[in-house]
Amino acid sequence: VNQASLTGESLPVEKMEVPRGPVGDSLLSHPAICFLGTSVSSGTATGVVVCTGRDTYFGSMAGVVTEAPEETAFDRGIAGFTWLMIRLIVIMVPLVFLINGLSGHGWRDAFFFALAVAVGLTPEMLPMIVSVCLSKGAVAMSRKKVIVKRLAAIQSVGGMDVLCTDKTGTLTMDHVILERHCDVQGNESDRVLLQAVLISHFQTGLRNLLDRAILARAEQEGVSTAGYAKVDELPFDFERKLMSVFINEPDGTHRLLAKGAPEAIFARCTSFEVEGVVRPIEQAFLDELREEYESLSNDGFRVLAVAGRTVSPSTHYTVADEHDLTLIGYVAFLDPPRDSAAPAIAALRRHGIAVKILTGDNELVTGAVCRQVGLPMEPITLGPDIERMSDDDLARAVGQGTIFARLSPAHKQRIIRVLQQRGHVVGFLGDGINDAPALHAADVGISVDSAVDIAKESADIILLEKSLMVLDEGVTEGRKVFANIRKYIRMGASSNFGNMFSVLGASALLPFVPMAPVQVLTNNLLYDFSQVAIPTDDVDADEVARPLPWDIGKLRRFILLVGPLSSIFDYTTFAIMWFVFGARDIAHASLFQTGWFVESLMTQTLIIHVIRTNRLPFVQSRASWPLIATTAVIVAVGVLLPISPIAPALGLVQLPSLYWLLLAATVLGYLVLVQLTRGVMQRRGWI
Repeated sequence: VNQASLTGESLPVEKMEVPRGPVGDSLLSHPAICFLGTSVSSGTATGVVVCTGRDTYFGSMAGVVTEAPEETAFDRGIAGFTWLMIRLIVIMVPLVFLINGLSGHGWRDAFFFALAVAVGLTPEMLPMIVSVCLSKGAVAMSRKKVIVKRLAAIQSVGGMDVLCTDKTGTLTMDHVILERHCDVQGNESDRVLLQAVLISHFQTGLRNLLDRAILARAEQEGVSTAGYAKVDELPFDFERKLMSVFINEPDGTHRLLAKGAPEAIFARCTSFEVEGVVRPIEQAFLDELREEYESLSNDGFRVLAVAGRTVSPSTHYTVADEHDLTLIGYVAFLDPPRDSAAPAIAALRRHGIAVKILTGDNELVTGAVCRQVGLPMEPITLGPDIERMSDDDLARAVGQGTIFARLSPAHKQRIIRVLQQRGHVVGFLGDGINDAPALHAADVGISVDSAVDIAKESADIILLEKSLMVLDEGVTEGRKVFANIRKYIRMGASSNFGNMFSVLGASALLPFVPMAPVQVLTNNLLYDFSQVAIPTDDVDADEVARPLPWDIGKLRRFILLVGPLSSIFDYTTFAIMWFVFGARDIAHASLFQTGWFVESLMTQTLIIHVIRTNRLPFVQSRASWPLIATTAVIVAVGVLLPISPIAPALGLVQLPSLYWLLLAATVLGYLVLVQLTRGVMQRRGWI
């Protein structure tokens, strides 16, 4: 029975009515149970139906896929930030209202000012910034052959620090080839290849993957069957575990040629051939012969033995003729690694992504492929072992291991959930029916355009090329998207937190509201306009070198440390307007409000150039030209607005010449202080 749809193993497995050995812990490995969704490769049987539809193993996978999607790291991050801002607004707005009302500013003015402050504190540009960043990222990723089905998955790709992937077709070519044809000593042998080709060519049964691989190699090396004719054949069956053809050779000799499992061939051999010399098999030789076969198996090859003998001419042969054979050699098959697999894994590792292999294939084949692509081998955890593990034991195994073999779909899903519980952002790459539950459970499900429909339906991202290198390029684009989203969030949240201290202090100390409601709203509108170009901004290489997960703790720390810095310079501006320009009473309220309006707009607009990079702004790292243009336009508007025709409608007045000199010093001091503070936080790993 071919169980590839459930286990991912490309080769069929034997089923029988009564188990002949240990049953094992995995339901899928039970030799007396056949499953919905699999197919019979050969043989016949009579079975009893015990489950149908959703009650079957296959049906249980369909049930998992139709469940509501898991909350991703991006969803959790946005929700955390939203609640952070809601708590800030809920605390801030009533305080502003009460302080201004009790300070004698009038309850009506206090109400409208508090309402304007609530609007100003709300990051209303966040949905637009996020949507545009994600959409722009999706377009950029499509150029890298990565198609995004769900925009929110882009951030999950950028934050991904563990990639779980199937082996077959991802690390390998998903195409079995004949890798070796050797004699019993392991030396390459054209005679062995010819014998294998004759068997595969003349058999009339359904040709499996191995037969097709043999014939493909024959075509490649120009091996011809001309002059040979088939007399009879004994088809393969799982009782004998071999098949035989009877050939009439060009010289008229009739020969039996057999190909099958080495243990089945050994049992029928009395001699072996080395360099044209036939020798009897003795116990010492038998151990050496098995050692060579086991060596090939341990290297991950699927090995078949080839044997033969001369038979008397006849037109009909039976299983009784399969005796006294001479062992000729072995044919060894492998699904070879992709050329891009090793460089891609190295690139993912450089970008801070650990790669773990989750496969239904056996540990020997998996280990051989992983060794060739540079993945650590030990320890290898098997599906039957996982059945006996508690979540804590599995967490330790997942933390230490890279390779997980002989897994069922439920095992893959469980491993992903354990990784998520340990705080990892997990991606899963798969293309089979058996991968659907894991694709559904992962933070970001990744499939390919050649995958089965259920896998593509469960995935968030589709690769147009089945290569980890394409995924690595997609990861870089995902990180750029999140880096730009994070710029706005950091800037908006820290600015709002700083404004809270400024508004509370000014409301308590001044005999008038520190800024008219219309000025608050205008300031907020202009500031938001200056940030619309953030999605176009460039991202430094060092920012996309490592995963960028949501971390509310670091965001909160950034707000608490950087936010109050703006308040320092707000208060210096208050002092300048109060002591230098004499704006101390209601008659001069417009002058005070205009001074703070311009200073607040300038500092909020220009600070993006410091927050956007870990390097020295304007020197080592420059913003994109659209972002430079929008900030320059808003700075110009801030300078010209107090002398424009609409200034009276906004309650703005012309500012003294000395103010602009003091403003330049204030803005410069603010930018320098934020840069120094950010540098200290960066070195200590606080952000």
